[in-house]
Amino acid sequence: MSEPKAEKVAVTLNVNGAERTVTVEPRWLLSDVLRQEFGLTGVHIGCEHGVCGACTILVDGEPVRSCLQFAVQAEGARIETVEALGTPEEMDPVQTAFWEKHGLQCGYCTPGMVLTAKALLDRVPNPTEAEIRHALSGNLCRCTGYQFIVEAVERAAELRAEG
Repeated sequence: MSEPKAEKVAVTLNVNGAERTVTVEPRWLLSDVLRQEFGLTGVHIGCEHGVCGACTILVDGEPVRSCLQFAVQAEGARIETVEALGTPEEMDPVQTAFWEKHGLQCGYCTPGMVLTAKALLDRVPNPTEAEIRHALSGNLCRCTGYQFIVEAVERAAELRAEG
């Protein structure tokens, strides 16, 4: 017996400042749509259970595990991926700080870490070390001891304050 074909639906998302409409099956994950339909490969897929944080994006300014959200749930939402932050020539202060403070190694967790840090700094411009560690606690890094990442977020706060 074959499975019934799922009916596809159109979903409109504001992705990195551009309104995009895509036709998806209701079961398609937001992470898959961002990567496969829009080519935003900065959305990394790690555990696919929402544990590692590699797929973290910002939805209406809040960190969200894109592997746990269906694309249809994001209808009308403002979505930011790491691709929206800056360019190699003109990096976002958070990207600059991660580069300056060696807050990355293999880079797999970096997009999720950077977006989580951005969301924290948008809410709390000068966070304490404890606030930084708490905010990043849902993002796993297998390469570092997190100290350089924490220092990168502290430096990003300084860079933002300098304007």
